[in-house]
Amino acid sequence: MDAFQNKVSRRTVLGAGVAGVATLAMPSLLRAQDKSLKIGVYGGYFKDSFDKNIFPDFTKATGIAVESVAEPTGEAWLVQLEQAARAGQAPADVSMMSQVAMLKGQATDLWTPLDMAKIPNASNLLDRFVNKYPDGRVGGIGAVAWYITLVTNTDVYKEAPDSWAAFWDKANEDKLGLLALVSNSFLLEVTAKTFFGGTDALSTEEGLLKAFDKLAEVKPNVRLWYRDEAQFEQALKSGEIPMGQYYHDVTGLAAADGNPVRSTFPKEGGIQDSGCWALSRASKKSEEAHIFINYMSQPAIQATLSRKVGTAPTVKRELLDLTDEEFAAVSSDIEPIIPRYDLYQTKSDWLNQKWTELIAG
Repeated sequence: MDAFQNKVSRRTVLGAGVAGVATLAMPSLLRAQDKSLKIGVYGGYFKDSFDKNIFPDFTKATGIAVESVAEPTGEAWLVQLEQAARAGQAPADVSMMSQVAMLKGQATDLWTPLDMAKIPNASNLLDRFVNKYPDGRVGGIGAVAWYITLVTNTDVYKEAPDSWAAFWDKANEDKLGLLALVSNSFLLEVTAKTFFGGTDALSTEEGLLKAFDKLAEVKPNVRLWYRDEAQFEQALKSGEIPMGQYYHDVTGLAAADGNPVRSTFPKEGGIQDSGCWALSRASKKSEEAHIFINYMSQPAIQATLSRKVGTAPTVKRELLDLTDEEFAAVSSDIEPIIPRYDLYQTKSDWLNQKWTELIAG
């Protein structure tokens, strides 16, 4: 049960409140090494996994000691990094940042542009995991990814649904558990991909309003708009709320523990969210940061993350030694739905207002 709950913490830290910052994973190494790097990662289980499975091997391979920092929420950490950078300080040299935080940091030139010649392993990455400034400079490199999928209770649904359209089926009245925020559910993107040909349909206000109207048709089927993931998890396992959206890897853990739940990648694709490695402009550790990001972009390290941390790889599948079963536990070959992060930066207030008015208010 603890592992099930902790698995979610890397996402929770992006959306809910976390106070304070924990530090110093390996102080003895810091004293022993000439080179060091402060690295910010999502807290809880996620940070513990990096401290155990990733950072020691990195230090062994490079001689660079790691001081790991547990980040507070994405927005709070972004504010801390920005304020510190103005004072010439870096609470962490490299941080794992949400995609929306990456965009907001670009607006103030918070991220030091990365020298791709020093990150040859970046050629292993899928294109969508190279985060660029509008002028083409590279601001971040994909660190990890994860999926939100269509989940069902197998006692209630003997057959897995094959499309997100199941959410709109009248047969599913009062049976759904959906994430409560426009900015973490990505249900506008799901609606656009399922009914309007893709997320490009959200590029105009008219298109957004059409998606809102279509999504509003789901409301009679929604039993719970959830912020507390544990609440939905329990209801899904018991069958009280037998369908909804949830994290693919966490659902797989629950199924492996014998619970009657399944995760399905609909034909329209699962929702893929991700975090980037980004270098604060205040950091004096550019050389070490480039070595770290290059190290993390190796297929072998991405495979280790999939096995040990439960994240989806950011590199091309053909470069990985993951078995089909290992890959399916964290990812899918179906083209994913990629959130329209730009909208959550440029139209955040308007989207939240419409969401409250039309969907989950």
